[in-house]
Amino acid sequence: MGSDILAPRRNRQDRMSGAHKTGIAVIGGGIVGASVAHGLAARGEAVTLFDEGDIAFRAARGNLGNVWVQGKGAGGPAYADLTRRAARDWDTFARELEAESGIDLHFRRSGAFFFCFSEAELERRGKMMTDLEAQATVPSRFEIMDNDGIRKLLPEVGPAVVGATFCSDDGTTNPFHLLRALISVFQQRGDYRPHHAVTSVAPNGTGFRVTTSQGNWHADRVILTAGLGNKELATSLGLCAPVRPVRGQIMVTEKLKPFLRYGISFIRQTVEGGIVFGESSEEAGLDDRTTPDVIQTTARRAVAALPLLADAQVVRSWAALRVMSPDGMPVYAESAAHPGAFLVTVHSGVTLAPFHAGPLATALSAGRLDPAWQPFSSDRFSVPAP
Repeated sequence: MGSDILAPRRNRQDRMSGAHKTGIAVIGGGIVGASVAHGLAARGEAVTLFDEGDIAFRAARGNLGNVWVQGKGAGGPAYADLTRRAARDWDTFARELEAESGIDLHFRRSGAFFFCFSEAELERRGKMMTDLEAQATVPSRFEIMDNDGIRKLLPEVGPAVVGATFCSDDGTTNPFHLLRALISVFQQRGDYRPHHAVTSVAPNGTGFRVTTSQGNWHADRVILTAGLGNKELATSLGLCAPVRPVRGQIMVTEKLKPFLRYGISFIRQTVEGGIVFGESSEEAGLDDRTTPDVIQTTARRAVAALPLLADAQVVRSWAALRVMSPDGMPVYAESAAHPGAFLVTVHSGVTLAPFHAGPLATALSAGRLDPAWQPFSSDRFSVPAP
């Protein structure tokens, strides 16, 4: 991609049917969809990105902005390898996207901690990380630290933290800046359609009919990146998207002086100084409201981890719905019944953004997925595709 900015590929309208026409319809304008659309447009494809807008259940709202390696793929080494490759590409990805968009992604690869509050938890965590390292083919680096070891790097750590795993491959970024940058660069090359809620997608002759709140479209190919919306949209395309919402509740404090150089699994200090924290994982359906009990529990855990937060004023709290597959791994699939229809569903859109804008976009441009990605096919689920 680099500095070669391609001229936008203009879409057209069919005079007979009144439907707009496009080469590739990417349905869903969150971080995953924007990454895929950005990568496809950079490869010269005529792409229309349909974005429902801020009324959608954006998973990015509940994302702390961790570029996270450690522990990803436990029990699924293919996912561990995918994550590690994507995370390694983040330096180049961020540099190129910042250069094209003029937006600072606030990316830092300073390493990150996963705090444990008991000896038993630390022992389990260490064993899981060791086992995962033995299974993965792409190596990663981690250390197991006690409280004294953590304190050498982070003097502010509280005594309640018994120990931690620390991974130098982990980093942090600003997920909202990431989404804005992706959309900004995509608009230079592709057709961005905000406030276009897609209500249905169906095979139509040699392509697909995309019905939106603002009119109808005909696309040669279609890629579903609509998060929770994929579940309903996929059925008419012979695809299986057994995703469910998992609620996470987040808080942010007033701006504090910079002190948190490293990432923590559930705590991040923004460049502006605010402390963002949250770690809940709740089966609450489509309810994206905060609850006092979870907010209080999360706040207590944050103060136990970093006691200086006891005096910090929380200025806002909110909740968001993450997109989760039955095994927590991504789903990358092409419809056997309707070639040209693809499904992309993940809950780690930030970490995997370089992969989605890079190798995955290359494969989608060619019209076929890499056989090496078979572990991420929807075939692994017991629910058969219609």
